[in-house]
Amino acid sequence: MRDIDELRDLRDLADFDAGAPPLDDETRRRGRARLLATITAPGADRAARRTIGPDRPVRRRPVLRIALAGVVAAAVTAGVLVTVQNDDGRDGTATPPVKNLPHMRNVSARTVLNGAASYARKNDKVVSPRDDQFIYTKEIIKETNQKTGKTKTHVDEIWRSVDGSQRSWIMEIGKGWWAPPNEENQTSWPPKDWGTLQKLPTDPDQLILALQNVGFAPDAKNTSLDKITDQEWSHIHFSLAGLLKLVPVMPEGLRPAAYEALGMVPGVKALPNQKDAKGRVGVAITYDDPTRPEGAPGYDSYFIFDPVTYAFLGFRDERTSGDGKGIKRYTQLSYLDSWAIVDKVKQHPSAAGQDSAG
Repeated sequence: MRDIDELRDLRDLADFDAGAPPLDDETRRRGRARLLATITAPGADRAARRTIGPDRPVRRRPVLRIALAGVVAAAVTAGVLVTVQNDDGRDGTATPPVKNLPHMRNVSARTVLNGAASYARKNDKVVSPRDDQFIYTKEIIKETNQKTGKTKTHVDEIWRSVDGSQRSWIMEIGKGWWAPPNEENQTSWPPKDWGTLQKLPTDPDQLILALQNVGFAPDAKNTSLDKITDQEWSHIHFSLAGLLKLVPVMPEGLRPAAYEALGMVPGVKALPNQKDAKGRVGVAITYDDPTRPEGAPGYDSYFIFDPVTYAFLGFRDERTSGDGKGIKRYTQLSYLDSWAIVDKVKQHPSAAGQDSAG
């Protein structure tokens, strides 16, 4: 029965849509031929027993190996990463390295960001903090001097007042300071207080219109995405990017909506084979601003996602310090290590008796 269940699960992969463009007939034919030749070769059984690590053999049932020939061929043509479970409980990949996967080469930014939205809806922890509490976040930043190659790691811990009525502790690349409570009627982007975040639309179309109408043109009454200009789209992009980068914990539904909205911005594109701070290879989302003057520096910030699940992995950014001939340029790779809701500023989750998420 176990063999039948495994084969049924694998057949389902043939219909999986990874968001990759269809291959032409000749490419599909060559791919199937190479895959079938590898699986049915005289030494295939010996190859199946190659070790994952020192003295750790992979054992596969002959019937499962043979059945995989047709199923994996169909899956590969669709750009799917197929994972099979070995008898000893470890996972083994049945595809080439990540950098050679079809969906790593051809995936669109919108596919990645819609996938990230779906992943966030299923996996993000829903929280409802009290106004008198603080949102604690711990971010790891690995910063490399572009000239010397020297890398330094910073740990930034932030305690931000939920409603902005209390002073917050803010850190950036290892340096911290006290931020005063919000002033009455104070506005900023992205908003940091929970109440304002809760008022933002969780529908991507409405979120875009809210940013265009309120942020760029306060008096505008536009209700159509088709009427948004290139300059307004540029503003919307940077507003969404700022929201996603600077607000790591959001009310339910807002992060998925922001991902989907970002995928609708003209000029947003996907770049495969980008490494994050932990060395994981992912697909990055960046931006080609249509309003950028010719010869002006381009956008150098990336959002990096897992190429299969589309889980968010971290950021890539650049910064400069100094001036004139003493200017220094750095590449930053960062990720959110953990977060939690705590009762006091400078209180760690463990001291508050709760587990941090991340």
